[in-house]
Amino acid sequence: MNTAGHSEATAHRGLELTPFRGLRYDPDRVGSLAAVTSPPYDVVVRPDGLHHLEAADPYNIVRLILPQAATPSARNEQAADTLRRWLSEGVLTTDPEPGLYVYEQRDGGGMLQRGIIGALRVSDPAEQVVLPHEDVMPHIVADRADLMRATSANLEPLLLTYRGDEATAATADLIERTAELPPLLATTTEDGFHHRLWSVTSPEDLAAVQTGLVRHQALIADGHHRWATYRRLRTEHPSPSPWDHGLVLLVDTARYPLRVRAIHRLLHDLPVGEAVAALKGRFRVRRLEVPLPEALDALGGAARAGNAFLLAGDGAFHLVDDPDPDLLARTIPADRPEAWRTLDATVLHATLLEHVWRIPEDSPAHIAYIHDTAATVEKAERDGGTAVLMHPVREEVVRDLARQGVTMPRKSTSFGPKPATGLVLRALDL
Repeated sequence: MNTAGHSEATAHRGLELTPFRGLRYDPDRVGSLAAVTSPPYDVVVRPDGLHHLEAADPYNIVRLILPQAATPSARNEQAADTLRRWLSEGVLTTDPEPGLYVYEQRDGGGMLQRGIIGALRVSDPAEQVVLPHEDVMPHIVADRADLMRATSANLEPLLLTYRGDEATAATADLIERTAELPPLLATTTEDGFHHRLWSVTSPEDLAAVQTGLVRHQALIADGHHRWATYRRLRTEHPSPSPWDHGLVLLVDTARYPLRVRAIHRLLHDLPVGEAVAALKGRFRVRRLEVPLPEALDALGGAARAGNAFLLAGDGAFHLVDDPDPDLLARTIPADRPEAWRTLDATVLHATLLEHVWRIPEDSPAHIAYIHDTAATVEKAERDGGTAVLMHPVREEVVRDLARQGVTMPRKSTSFGPKPATGLVLRALDL
């Protein structure tokens, strides 16, 4: 995504990626690198996935990103104490010199993603350097800010994408050349992904990357709340300071297109029977007595024709589509682009949650956001709630709306593969 259309001053203040001294696990001090990694904090399914990660290794990174204690302040204090202890014990060590990090993810199905990890200058929205495409929830931003303040660290990189061109050819070449060298670390996580990491410290290479990116902008693929947290914390510290930058992974999607998946909803206090009954006369609902893969195929087919959702929680699936046009006209704001008004997430939040089911989307007590499809269904069936399964949005729709400055409803998309948490951290006091 090139910023050539902006003013010279704005274009010059594009993506500014700075080297840093990475904080990494000493492989001799942990059971395995795979055992200490975690998905990003908001992808961990709680409590099942959390307990699984805690049991994987006493030094699993989940103890820092999702500390467990009786109160929020106790949780953050615990994370800070744990980080200090791991540093003093040599479990985590600091790389000897600042660098950028080339990062590779590969799975058994032919998926290959490579990008570069660095400390990115935190910019204001008006600069249009880093483009969000989703709204954020204030309580999550506050929670992440408290954790970052306590630990004085960026514990996991955000996933940002840019569209490479001739200006970034040197960066692309550097990434490919580096990937032919022996890595700093290599591991395979239990999801089947192979991870490799390299450090780039040559002044010439660092300068080439920085020069190539300076006229580009990036789309937030994953990490809206953490980016909002970076922005909040930057305002709290007089510049210049380490808080002027935040840890990110930048991926050129012209070379490495990301997968776009849906994020599903779990409605804790709404049984499926009540959810379906409330839709009578407003949407078409068809009961499907089929396995999950076939139900998802049916959802995909219905989504090609218009808004569609899949409800679960009672042992069957309920395909919801064909909404009443008058209902949509009454409940969806008309002052947004057509592409936004017709999003499934828009219809879900503005029409179903707010108007039909009357569920507050900001309350964790009423609604949870879960990336894993099967886990969402299982939790709904176990707890007596309703799983709302979504169909993914196309990346070009996300990017076009972001360019217009239009944010999508929160948790509308899941880009991936996401970087594993725990391979490289950034301490702000080093």
